[in-house]
Amino acid sequence: MPKITKILLLVVSVVLVLTVFLGVNSSGVSAASEPQDGAYRQINVYSEVLRHIQTDYVEEPNINAVTNGALRGLLESLDADSSYLTPEDYRTYKAGKGGKAQVGINVSKRYGYATVVSVVPGSPADKANLNDGDIIEAINGQDTRDISLAMIQLLLEGQPGTELTVSVVRPRKATPEKISMTRVASVLPPVAETMYENSSILYLKPGVLDHEHVQQVEAKLKAMPKAGNKKVLLDLRDVAAGDMGEATRLANFFLKSGTIAMLEGQKVEKQTFTAEASKAINATSPVVVLVNRGTAGPGELVAAALLDNKRADLVGEKTFGEGAQQKTFELPDGAALILSVAKYESPSGKKIQDEGVTPGVLVASNTDDGAVADDDDSATPDTQPATTQKPGVSVDEQLTKALDLLKSKAA
Repeated sequence: MPKITKILLLVVSVVLVLTVFLGVNSSGVSAASEPQDGAYRQINVYSEVLRHIQTDYVEEPNINAVTNGALRGLLESLDADSSYLTPEDYRTYKAGKGGKAQVGINVSKRYGYATVVSVVPGSPADKANLNDGDIIEAINGQDTRDISLAMIQLLLEGQPGTELTVSVVRPRKATPEKISMTRVASVLPPVAETMYENSSILYLKPGVLDHEHVQQVEAKLKAMPKAGNKKVLLDLRDVAAGDMGEATRLANFFLKSGTIAMLEGQKVEKQTFTAEASKAINATSPVVVLVNRGTAGPGELVAAALLDNKRADLVGEKTFGEGAQQKTFELPDGAALILSVAKYESPSGKKIQDEGVTPGVLVASNTDDGAVADDDDSATPDTQPATTQKPGVSVDEQLTKALDLLKSKAA
């Protein structure tokens, strides 16, 4: 389908969605508020465009085929988490997930394509050298521009032992690379724990912020006095999965009072999540939090809460920016909209979805160091930089900086 057709039909499709949202009818138009009046006026413009397409376009377009893509684009123009599901997609979505096996990546949409938010350590994706920020151009041959985020997440899942092939575009590497991985049953490791400085520093690394892992963190924090721990290093790098409620509970472990987060939307009454003294475990020990561009959602909520309450120093990179609450709206034809209806805000009022969290001490990830362009086709295999290989042995500069910062703090 020519590009001009898709563009024009995207405009036409707005009429459909505006009708769903605004409930167009004769009485509604007369009673519309000022913002709605502007939308209704635009419907006249869209109707005129549709008339020209129907009567003047060079050929009769396949309305059904291109409208689905246009509606997906319309929803994704709002944010990465909003999706349009066709009736067929929605039936698949409601029937359940694609399977219990995965390859170990969390994804969102950026620049129209699926983008790797974070990679689970030790997963097939990690072993295939996928990194935060890699763009997944296609999944099993399907262009991710033409698939909603909800369906992309289903495509990544499957039965254990099945193969998944993705085409990946890496930062500063123009040529897509095909990578095949075998899905494995998801097994989340327990919270990693390490002692530094004669056990005075307790390092904790949860891979996900669900109830089980937050419980593990709680137990380790409660055991600090017995273990002789005086300071905490909380590693939230690549922590993108979990539950916002559990993230709020984790932040409360370090706070006796103050705002942890806020949630608000156009039709969602503002909620303020406040720390409760009875739920605090360690509100006095020095704390440093590690974050990177793979820190998203629940991980960002914790980092923002501790930063804004001046409870912890943050070290690393600016986080991904993922913090919205979704709601599903079923449409009369069996299709559905997944819309972000509210956004989480940090205690200082910054929307996590829009701004992410910026640490006070910026330190780049090791994976940034070797990323170079590969546009020079004259490079031989012996001289071509191994841009897709993670270093076998490297110094974790973010961790080193965080430890140095903690050492300088009085316990």
